[in-house]
Amino acid sequence: MTFERQISFARVLERRATVCFALFASALGSSACAAIDPLPPPRPLIVPTGVRVRTDEARIEEIDVWVRDQQDNIAADPSFWIIQKGVPTQNYPWEGLRISNDTTEVQVPMSTPDAGAIMSLYGHFHMMNVMERLDEFLPEGVGTEGYALERAILARVSDAWLYGRAVFDMPPYGPLDELLYSTEYGYLDAFILTARPEEFEGERREWLEANPAKEDEYRGWFAETFERAPPGLRQGTP
Repeated sequence: MTFERQISFARVLERRATVCFALFASALGSSACAAIDPLPPPRPLIVPTGVRVRTDEARIEEIDVWVRDQQDNIAADPSFWIIQKGVPTQNYPWEGLRISNDTTEVQVPMSTPDAGAIMSLYGHFHMMNVMERLDEFLPEGVGTEGYALERAILARVSDAWLYGRAVFDMPPYGPLDELLYSTEYGYLDAFILTARPEEFEGERREWLEANPAKEDEYRGWFAETFERAPPGLRQGTP
Protein backbone atom coordinates (compact mmCIF):
# COMPACT_ATOMS: atom_id res chain seq x y z
CA MET A 1 0.00 0.00 0.00
CA THR A 2 2.80 2.39 0.88
CA PHE A 3 4.53 1.84 -2.48
CA GLU A 4 1.35 2.44 -4.51
CA ARG A 5 0.58 5.61 -2.54
CA GLN A 6 4.10 6.92 -3.16
CA ILE A 7 3.79 6.24 -6.89
CA SER A 8 0.35 7.90 -6.97
CA PHE A 9 1.74 11.03 -5.37
CA ALA A 10 4.76 11.05 -7.66
CA ARG A 11 2.42 10.98 -10.66
CA VAL A 12 0.33 13.77 -9.19
CA LEU A 13 3.40 15.96 -8.73
CA GLU A 14 5.89 14.98 -11.41
CA ARG A 15 6.40 17.07 -14.52
CA ARG A 16 7.20 15.80 -17.99
CA ALA A 17 10.80 16.41 -17.12
CA THR A 18 14.30 15.31 -17.99
CA VAL A 19 15.37 13.07 -15.14
CA CYS A 20 18.95 11.97 -14.58
CA PHE A 21 18.30 8.65 -12.87
CA ALA A 22 16.36 5.56 -13.85
CA LEU A 23 13.90 5.53 -10.96
CA PHE A 24 11.96 8.45 -12.47
CA ALA A 25 12.29 7.34 -16.09
CA SER A 26 8.92 5.57 -16.23
CA ALA A 27 7.12 8.78 -15.28
CA LEU A 28 8.48 10.87 -18.14
CA GLY A 29 5.80 12.30 -20.30
CA SER A 30 3.05 11.56 -17.81
CA SER A 31 0.31 14.10 -17.35
CA ALA A 32 -1.22 15.15 -14.09
CA CYS A 33 -3.60 12.73 -12.43
CA ALA A 34 -7.23 13.39 -11.78
CA ALA A 35 -8.17 14.39 -8.26
CA ILE A 36 -8.16 11.62 -5.66
CA ASP A 37 -11.56 11.69 -3.98
CA PRO A 38 -11.64 11.26 -1.12
CA LEU A 39 -8.07 11.85 -0.08
CA PRO A 40 -6.61 9.41 2.45
CA PRO A 41 -6.79 10.87 5.96
CA PRO A 42 -3.52 12.54 6.96
CA ARG A 43 -1.39 10.65 9.43
CA PRO A 44 0.78 12.27 12.12
CA LEU A 45 4.48 12.57 11.32
CA ILE A 46 7.19 11.75 13.82
CA VAL A 47 10.97 12.02 13.77
CA PRO A 48 13.23 9.62 15.74
CA THR A 49 13.36 11.99 18.73
CA GLY A 50 9.58 11.66 19.08
CA VAL A 51 8.66 15.18 17.97
CA ARG A 52 5.42 15.12 15.99
CA VAL A 53 3.64 17.15 13.34
CA ARG A 54 -0.11 16.81 12.89
CA THR A 55 -2.51 18.32 10.41
CA ASP A 56 -6.19 18.02 9.55
CA GLU A 57 -8.20 17.03 6.52
CA ALA A 58 -9.41 20.57 5.77
CA ARG A 59 -5.89 21.87 5.44
CA ILE A 60 -4.81 18.90 3.33
CA GLU A 61 -7.74 19.43 0.97
CA GLU A 62 -6.69 23.06 0.46
CA ILE A 63 -3.12 22.02 -0.30
CA ASP A 64 -4.36 19.32 -2.67
CA VAL A 65 -6.17 21.92 -4.80
CA TRP A 66 -3.18 24.16 -5.45
CA VAL A 67 -0.71 21.29 -5.78
CA ARG A 68 -2.83 19.74 -8.54
CA ASP A 69 -3.34 23.11 -10.24
CA GLN A 70 0.39 23.70 -10.20
CA GLN A 71 1.12 20.21 -11.49
CA ASP A 72 -1.39 20.63 -14.31
CA ASN A 73 0.59 23.67 -15.42
CA ILE A 74 3.92 21.90 -15.05
CA ALA A 75 2.70 18.95 -17.11
CA ALA A 76 0.91 20.80 -19.90
CA ASP A 77 2.53 24.22 -20.38
CA PRO A 78 5.02 24.11 -23.29
CA SER A 79 6.53 27.52 -22.52
CA PHE A 80 9.03 26.26 -19.93
CA TRP A 81 10.91 23.15 -18.92
CA ILE A 82 11.97 21.77 -15.52
CA ILE A 83 14.94 19.42 -15.32
CA GLN A 84 15.51 17.20 -12.33
CA LYS A 85 19.24 16.51 -11.97
CA GLY A 86 20.10 13.52 -9.84
CA VAL A 87 22.90 14.15 -7.34
CA PRO A 88 24.58 11.84 -4.79
CA THR A 89 24.16 14.30 -1.92
CA GLN A 90 21.24 15.49 0.16
CA ASN A 91 20.40 19.11 -0.56
CA TYR A 92 17.96 21.86 0.31
CA PRO A 93 15.59 23.10 -2.42
CA TRP A 94 17.58 26.25 -3.14
CA GLU A 95 20.89 24.43 -3.54
CA GLY A 96 21.75 23.90 -7.19
CA LEU A 97 18.74 25.83 -8.53
CA ARG A 98 19.54 27.14 -12.00
CA ILE A 99 17.25 29.13 -14.30
CA SER A 100 18.26 29.82 -17.87
CA ASN A 101 15.81 31.19 -20.42
CA ASP A 102 12.87 28.76 -20.38
CA THR A 103 14.57 26.03 -18.33
CA THR A 104 14.82 25.47 -14.61
CA GLU A 105 17.15 22.85 -13.16
CA VAL A 106 16.72 21.49 -9.65
CA GLN A 107 18.92 18.99 -7.87
CA VAL A 108 17.33 15.78 -6.59
CA PRO A 109 19.01 13.27 -4.26
CA MET A 110 19.36 9.89 -5.93
CA SER A 111 18.85 8.30 -2.51
CA THR A 112 15.37 9.85 -2.17
CA PRO A 113 13.97 10.38 -5.68
CA ASP A 114 10.45 11.14 -4.43
CA ALA A 115 11.83 14.45 -3.17
CA GLY A 116 12.18 15.46 -6.82
CA ALA A 117 8.47 16.17 -6.97
CA ILE A 118 8.87 18.81 -4.27
CA MET A 119 12.09 20.22 -5.70
CA SER A 120 10.28 20.67 -9.02
CA LEU A 121 7.55 22.70 -7.30
CA TYR A 122 10.24 24.94 -5.84
CA GLY A 123 11.77 25.42 -9.27
CA HIS A 124 8.36 26.07 -10.78
CA PHE A 125 7.60 28.88 -8.34
CA HIS A 126 10.86 30.58 -9.26
CA MET A 127 10.22 30.07 -12.97
CA MET A 128 6.79 31.63 -12.64
CA ASN A 129 8.36 34.63 -10.93
CA VAL A 130 10.80 35.04 -13.82
CA MET A 131 7.92 34.74 -16.29
CA GLU A 132 5.86 37.28 -14.31
CA ARG A 133 3.12 34.72 -13.76
CA LEU A 134 3.37 34.40 -10.00
CA ASP A 135 -0.21 35.59 -9.55
CA GLU A 136 -1.40 32.27 -11.01
CA PHE A 137 0.33 30.10 -8.41
CA LEU A 138 1.59 32.20 -5.51
CA PRO A 139 -0.66 35.26 -5.14
CA GLU A 140 0.79 36.05 -1.71
CA GLY A 141 4.17 36.46 -3.38
CA VAL A 142 3.09 39.00 -5.98
CA GLY A 143 4.92 42.29 -5.54
CA THR A 144 7.57 40.78 -3.28
CA GLU A 145 11.21 40.04 -3.94
CA GLY A 146 14.28 38.79 -2.15
CA TYR A 147 13.64 37.33 1.28
CA ALA A 148 9.89 37.97 1.32
CA LEU A 149 9.46 36.05 -1.93
CA GLU A 150 11.73 33.19 -0.87
CA ARG A 151 9.89 32.85 2.42
CA ALA A 152 6.53 32.64 0.64
CA ILE A 153 7.88 30.00 -1.73
CA LEU A 154 9.40 27.88 1.02
CA ALA A 155 6.19 28.05 3.05
CA ARG A 156 4.38 26.52 0.08
CA VAL A 157 7.10 23.92 -0.42
CA SER A 158 6.76 22.96 3.23
CA ASP A 159 3.01 22.52 2.80
CA ALA A 160 3.56 20.35 -0.28
CA TRP A 161 5.98 18.13 1.66
CA LEU A 162 3.48 17.88 4.53
CA TYR A 163 0.88 16.78 1.97
CA GLY A 164 3.18 14.13 0.51
CA ARG A 165 4.39 12.79 3.83
CA ALA A 166 1.11 12.83 5.74
CA VAL A 167 -1.19 11.62 2.98
CA PHE A 168 0.95 9.58 0.60
CA ASP A 169 3.55 8.08 2.94
CA MET A 170 6.48 9.61 1.08
CA PRO A 171 9.70 8.55 2.81
CA PRO A 172 11.52 10.94 5.13
CA TYR A 173 14.09 13.27 3.61
CA GLY A 174 16.20 15.24 6.05
CA PRO A 175 16.40 18.68 4.40
CA LEU A 176 12.68 18.82 3.63
CA ASP A 177 11.74 17.39 7.02
CA GLU A 178 13.80 20.15 8.65
CA LEU A 179 11.98 22.76 6.58
CA LEU A 180 8.61 21.24 7.41
CA TYR A 181 9.16 20.95 11.16
CA SER A 182 10.70 24.41 11.37
CA THR A 183 7.69 25.87 9.58
CA GLU A 184 5.14 24.00 11.67
CA TYR A 185 6.81 24.98 14.94
CA GLY A 186 7.07 28.67 14.06
CA TYR A 187 10.76 28.75 13.10
CA LEU A 188 10.59 29.33 9.35
CA ASP A 189 12.33 32.70 9.58
CA ALA A 190 14.97 31.24 11.86
CA PHE A 191 15.49 28.29 9.54
CA ILE A 192 16.01 30.39 6.41
CA LEU A 193 18.01 33.20 7.97
CA THR A 194 20.31 30.80 9.82
CA ALA A 195 20.86 28.57 6.79
CA ARG A 196 21.43 31.50 4.38
CA PRO A 197 22.88 34.38 6.43
CA GLU A 198 25.03 35.88 3.68
CA GLU A 199 22.23 35.83 1.11
CA PHE A 200 19.78 37.62 3.42
CA GLU A 201 22.22 39.58 5.56
CA GLY A 202 20.00 42.63 6.09
CA GLU A 203 16.91 40.62 6.92
CA ARG A 204 18.89 38.44 9.34
CA ARG A 205 20.25 41.50 11.13
CA GLU A 206 16.76 42.97 11.50
CA TRP A 207 15.39 39.64 12.70
CA LEU A 208 18.09 39.29 15.35
CA GLU A 209 17.53 42.85 16.54
CA ALA A 210 13.78 42.27 16.83
CA ASN A 211 14.17 38.80 18.37
CA PRO A 212 17.39 38.80 20.42
CA ALA A 213 16.71 35.44 22.06
CA LYS A 214 15.25 33.68 19.02
CA GLU A 215 18.48 32.31 17.55
CA ASP A 216 19.45 30.47 20.72
CA GLU A 217 15.87 29.27 21.15
CA TYR A 218 15.82 27.95 17.60
CA ARG A 219 19.21 26.31 17.94
CA GLY A 220 18.09 24.49 21.08
CA TRP A 221 14.79 23.41 19.56
CA PHE A 222 16.48 22.16 16.41
CA ALA A 223 19.07 20.16 18.35
CA GLU A 224 16.34 18.54 20.47
CA THR A 225 14.27 17.73 17.40
CA PHE A 226 16.95 16.50 14.99
CA GLU A 227 19.91 15.81 17.28
CA ARG A 228 22.25 18.05 15.34
CA ALA A 229 22.88 21.72 14.69
CA PRO A 230 20.70 23.53 12.15
CA PRO A 231 21.94 24.25 8.62
CA GLY A 232 24.29 27.18 8.66
CA LEU A 233 25.66 26.23 12.09
CA ARG A 234 27.09 22.81 11.39
CA GLN A 235 30.20 21.40 9.78
CA GLY A 236 29.16 20.25 6.32
CA THR A 237 25.62 21.01 5.15
CA PRO A 238 23.26 19.25 5.14
